[in-house]
Amino acid sequence: MTRALLVGSVLWFSFTAYSFAQSATGTSQKQSTQSQSSSGIAQSPSNRQAQEQSPDEENPPEEDESVAPKTYTLNPLESERNVKVGNFYWHRGKYHAAADRYRDATRYNPSSAEAFYKLGEAEEKLKNKDGARVAFQKVMQISPDSKLAQEAKKKLGPKS
Repeated sequence: MTRALLVGSVLWFSFTAYSFAQSATGTSQKQSTQSQSSSGIAQSPSNRQAQEQSPDEENPPEEDESVAPKTYTLNPLESERNVKVGNFYWHRGKYHAAADRYRDATRYNPSSAEAFYKLGEAEEKLKNKDGARVAFQKVMQISPDSKLAQEAKKKLGPKS
């Protein structure tokens, strides 16, 4: 008897939930149909598309804030975080992702010799000799007496 009562309760609850879900979706469909018919205007596909467009799609790209270039303010902690995330990618062999993070780190802290050095190493792995050269030169410019500058000088070769 208890088992039958339990099964009956579960079935009743399932049916009630299903019925409620059906009535809720049916109501919203009826409301949208009624609003379309009450306006007296037949909805052509182009009218529906125009109504479905969000306001952001109406603005030209130069006015769309989501497309605006990212601004970077001096933030050494964010720079350090980006270096650590870049190291994570570096150790997994994802050099392009690492280079992107090191590049972000240099933007958050343009005086970070470590970020520029690691960017140079990542650019080397990506076979971007010009990018690596620029990054290593920046290391030597930022902190000419540091160990990183000595390493960068070795990587640049005798021309530097």
